[in-house]
Amino acid sequence: MSLPTPAEARSRMLQALAPLGAEEVPLEAADGRVLAEPVTAIRDQPPYDASAMDGWAVRTVDAVSGAALSIVGESAAGHDAGAHIGPGEAVRIFTGAALPPGADRVVIQEQARRTGMTVVLDDLADAPAYVRPRGGDFRAQDGLLEAGLRLNPWRIALAASAGRATVTCTSRPRVGLLSTGDELVAPGDAAGDRHIYDTCTPALAAFIARCGGLPVALPRARDTDAAILEAVASRPFDLLVTIGGASVGDHDRVKPALKSAGAQLVVEGIAVRPGKPTWFGHLGDGRPVLGLPGNPASALVCAELFLAPVLAGLQGIAWAEPLEAAILDTDLPANGPREHYMRALVSEGRVRVLNDQDSSLVTVMAAANALVRRLPHAPPLAAGAKVHVTRPIWAT
Repeated sequence: MSLPTPAEARSRMLQALAPLGAEEVPLEAADGRVLAEPVTAIRDQPPYDASAMDGWAVRTVDAVSGAALSIVGESAAGHDAGAHIGPGEAVRIFTGAALPPGADRVVIQEQARRTGMTVVLDDLADAPAYVRPRGGDFRAQDGLLEAGLRLNPWRIALAASAGRATVTCTSRPRVGLLSTGDELVAPGDAAGDRHIYDTCTPALAAFIARCGGLPVALPRARDTDAAILEAVASRPFDLLVTIGGASVGDHDRVKPALKSAGAQLVVEGIAVRPGKPTWFGHLGDGRPVLGLPGNPASALVCAELFLAPVLAGLQGIAWAEPLEAAILDTDLPANGPREHYMRALVSEGRVRVLNDQDSSLVTVMAAANALVRRLPHAPPLAAGAKVHVTRPIWAT
């Protein structure tokens, strides 16, 4: 049976997901969260015609070069707009203040001279009105932010300008990280001659946080079914991500252990390089599980290709692969039968594929800031050819 392409595998994964619940989140804690409900304006913004500059509120008919106008009041931001302006009158006004009744423009203070209770206007040729009209930013009942948007400081400012103290966001997915392998020790612990440091768990925890999830470290499990099931049962989570043990060797016990407890798989390998053993399904209780390879580059490339969209799906976000065009700086050989994502460096529209693509090399992964996508059986390419690249989350 042929393996699904990355796009086919993602489609199966996303079809098997449902967004998590929603909760009210204070604006100051909402950066990076995803809206579950839209934000709608409850009033006009600004709620009145406002001055864009410090100066003098006047009637356009009186805004004539050399005119001498009587000063009849003052309007400051947050206070009453002051007296009604009649013919030949002006009100001192400050940035953000409401225009007094009768006024329809502002003469900036640099274009006027005050003498006692009179202001004389200078040359006003081609001068703008310097008025921010009521509703100039948005009107009451306007839709400001759609459900499914990830909030950032600019969008939080828009919600605040609509008077919202809180927003309704999807719950952040709790992602249980299960790292397996008798050879692994935690960074900082004593390592024997046959041990290696667990590279993937801290890297994927950071990746999950960047995607809006909450990483939950499960106890590192030895390569036995009992140890794996005990670790999975140790803490609550919304999504399980396993690292390693994804292949078919005698010591790759993750899938057999979870299947023995009722797990059902919808993806059992993907036609992708690196990361062919990647798999996806549901535990016996229905919670989703994504199995990533143990090699660091494979794990992080497949996190970009599959974990990021799964986390997006749990948060109700529409996901699309972020591809852009770039020009090759180096020749590339023909590709094999699997879609290949090659670690690379991209700058100013040009991309250089790094020499060694071995999936165990952390140095190459750390040096890269892009992935070059090559389709199955793609022909050789010479320097100067156009390719598609993605700038992965883990490289930003």
